[in-house]
Amino acid sequence: MTGWLVAALVVVLWVLAEAKTSRPDGTLVRIPTFRRMLLAVSPQKKDAVVYFDAAVDATKLLAWLPNARETLDANVTHAVVGAANIGLACSPRMNRFVVGQRIYHRGARFVTFSMKRTVLGPGGEVQNAKLATPKLEMRDGESFADLCARINGSVSEQRSGKETATDKEYKLFDMLPRPVLSMAAKLLPLLDHYNLLPAFFIHDEALYTSMFVANLGSLQMGPGFHHLYEFGNCPIFLMVGKLEERVVAVDGVPEVRTILPLRYTYDERIEDGMNAKFGMEAMVRVLEDPERWLGGADGAGVVWPRPDWRSEDGHYDVRP
Repeated sequence: MTGWLVAALVVVLWVLAEAKTSRPDGTLVRIPTFRRMLLAVSPQKKDAVVYFDAAVDATKLLAWLPNARETLDANVTHAVVGAANIGLACSPRMNRFVVGQRIYHRGARFVTFSMKRTVLGPGGEVQNAKLATPKLEMRDGESFADLCARINGSVSEQRSGKETATDKEYKLFDMLPRPVLSMAAKLLPLLDHYNLLPAFFIHDEALYTSMFVANLGSLQMGPGFHHLYEFGNCPIFLMVGKLEERVVAVDGVPEVRTILPLRYTYDERIEDGMNAKFGMEAMVRVLEDPERWLGGADGAGVVWPRPDWRSEDGHYDVRP
């Protein structure tokens, strides 16, 4: 009899877990039947990954950067994060994620970016050069100058040598014996599948984000197509490459232009590529005219919302 009671309790708990659709980071989206079938046959990101290639004419970006560096301490990464904010905002369906074969709309826009975390010792020697991944929430009504200040503040904190929440998390996992660590690595996705992960874990974890940006141009590398981590719910990984010269057609005439290459890895389960292209085109539009969309030397302009981004019919317009 005891065995039957235990089995019945397990079934009841499983049914309750399956029925739980609420999450601290998103709202369940009702989707057409064909998309539900897609989730069933493509349970993992790798089953529905697509790749997009974009090229930014960097002529205006290069003219804008010197003043941005001097007044805002901003570089290409800052501009790409600002462009990602606009891309996600003007194409809201990009700001979704899949968990437990369900699609959720994320409650806010988040961008995670990678950086080399170099900590200098008293004599100026390099003590630490590991990778850090700050995650920032994008705020409506914020100026680009304020966004740059938050980015730089996050970078400064990462390079200060101070133990961050991520450091503490990794330190805890590092203390676990290998069998226990393996069990924990399997338990976390299971809890996430049933929407049981606590809000504090999701909020601080870099891979629970709208978009992950890696600027390889700072290392003088070309961009690759990065894989999507199965851990977390990040559906878009953007790699930014080094500036390069390409021959392009301008009004039918070949010209040599400096190009900033972008490469996206995209989880098509959240939304088809036809709609995703609007957000990606928006990012190109911003980076090709940063003074207009991110602000001049003072960065005082509001990044989002932008009334001049709307077309006459009220929809967001990403055309030049």
